[in-house]
Amino acid sequence: MVDIATRVWNHKWKIDPIVRSLIDNDFYKLLMCQSIFRNRPDAHVTFSLINRSSKVRLADLIDEGELREQLDHIQSLSLSRGESTFLRGNTFYGKRQMFRSDFMEWFENMRLPDYHLEKRDGQYELTFEGKWHEVMLWEIPALAVLMELRGRAVLNDMRKFEVQVLYARAMTKLWEKIEQLRALPDLRIADFGTRRRHSYLWQDWCVQAMGEGLGDKFIGTSNCLIAMKRDLEAIGTNAHEMPMVFSALANSDAELAHAPYQVLEDWHEEHDGNLRIILPDTYGTEGFLKRAPDWLAGWTGIRIDSGDPASGAETAIRWWKERGEDPTKKLIIFSDGLDTDKIVELHNQFAGRARVSFGWGTLLTNDFRGLTPDDGLAPFSLVCKAIKADGRPTVKLSDNPNKAMGPQEEIDRYKRVFSVGEQDKMDVIV
Repeated sequence: MVDIATRVWNHKWKIDPIVRSLIDNDFYKLLMCQSIFRNRPDAHVTFSLINRSSKVRLADLIDEGELREQLDHIQSLSLSRGESTFLRGNTFYGKRQMFRSDFMEWFENMRLPDYHLEKRDGQYELTFEGKWHEVMLWEIPALAVLMELRGRAVLNDMRKFEVQVLYARAMTKLWEKIEQLRALPDLRIADFGTRRRHSYLWQDWCVQAMGEGLGDKFIGTSNCLIAMKRDLEAIGTNAHEMPMVFSALANSDAELAHAPYQVLEDWHEEHDGNLRIILPDTYGTEGFLKRAPDWLAGWTGIRIDSGDPASGAETAIRWWKERGEDPTKKLIIFSDGLDTDKIVELHNQFAGRARVSFGWGTLLTNDFRGLTPDDGLAPFSLVCKAIKADGRPTVKLSDNPNKAMGPQEEIDRYKRVFSVGEQDKMDVIV
């Protein structure tokens, strides 16, 4: 077992770059990347860092030179032979050769494109612009770098024994959560914590702790590198990014209304009926399901990622029943801002009514709340989103208006097209 406290104390070592592999990334990114490589190879997209927690002034905490050094390091990375073999030959979701040869040949020779970085009002403006299937691979590594550099800035003022005690307390905190979850019968839970993790070493430790503490109840990790290293299932399907960009590329209101379903038509063709999980909340879950084609009701399940999770699950169950489907055979994946109390509550509420699974993110891999003075290591809401596609702004409405993004006039248009009325605002935890 790695002595994390000692490694952190010596964090200037080159042995610990923040991102150490192109597959130190979420599995869904690679799945989406292949689909985009095939279906939208010429789309030109801009991604941008968005700090929803404006009180955390990243440019005041993080040295620009250190940030550039880490970003430049990521640009130097390429797939190793072992990583290529893992992606080419491994079985994912019961399917061998999930990644096609043409995609892998491109990926093996790919280097991440340039970035643009500047300071403004105590924050970093960090953008990536280029072909969609290239720039999209910056999102998760960029977030991981900023989160870890912020953590290093806080830890830099701590003495050696303070760091050791900090990690001992954090480990105890996580193990107590695992003991709480262990009591749940038929639990299915995965690590979704790459993007806002405390560090790579800490995420890897959390994954190992989950495996030992929960056994078969722990079903895998979204992180490809850790999945390969720890011989775990790589978990993931698709994200809001795809309907956001497809919608921005639409040339009329009619095309816009169809765009979220076009994404899933392409996805279905790409994966031969595998990986059939619906993410319905980009422009409102109620409207999405109401207008959804009948064939979508036959998909495996649904992921709930915004709004009130229980309400979202009830909506899905009603929809399946209305379409003649048996909800007890469907999968509901909860993935928004989860911690143990909410996981226990949702598991108990929907046990026996559907197959339930959890994607546990930031509060698994970055819960240092209450462990440092002024809560300097508390997680915060940092995202990196596609903001333009072929020069047109992207929009996300969500089931929580506090997560909405895009120019106001475009938000109003999307609300009209997708028939989104009043929505309840909820605090954004992460």
